[in-house]
Amino acid sequence: MAEITVLSALAGGSLIGLASALLFIKFKRVAGISGIAAGILRPRDSETGWRLWFLLGLLLSAPLYRLLELEIPIHIQTPLLVLAISGLLVGYGTRLGGGCTSGHGVCGIARLSVRSMVATLVFMLTAGISVFIVRHIL
Repeated sequence: MAEITVLSALAGGSLIGLASALLFIKFKRVAGISGIAAGILRPRDSETGWRLWFLLGLLLSAPLYRLLELEIPIHIQTPLLVLAISGLLVGYGTRLGGGCTSGHGVCGIARLSVRSMVATLVFMLTAGISVFIVRHIL
């Protein structure tokens, strides 16, 4: 099993930052995944192409990584139905919150947005409380 190291975390974070910066430079858009996915549901001619390529890259990255015969150090034991319901709730929550962790946490904080800093703090606190409840109370 591959270990997550400081170097691999630094490389991953750098790639996320680079992709976000390139998207902003090229299309003047924030790399918020929920917003990009939602934009496909309400397509505009000039923005549909890059949104599809962005999401396709996200979806294909894990299988491509696996094709390189690199082991993915994630083993998910949660049933698919629970994952699907959880994903829908997260998607609904991100629309209510005006963005997701990538949009607020990566791009918003980098732009010194107070709204994004507050949103990211709420995301992180909620995640910590949720993990505590699931692992220690339920």
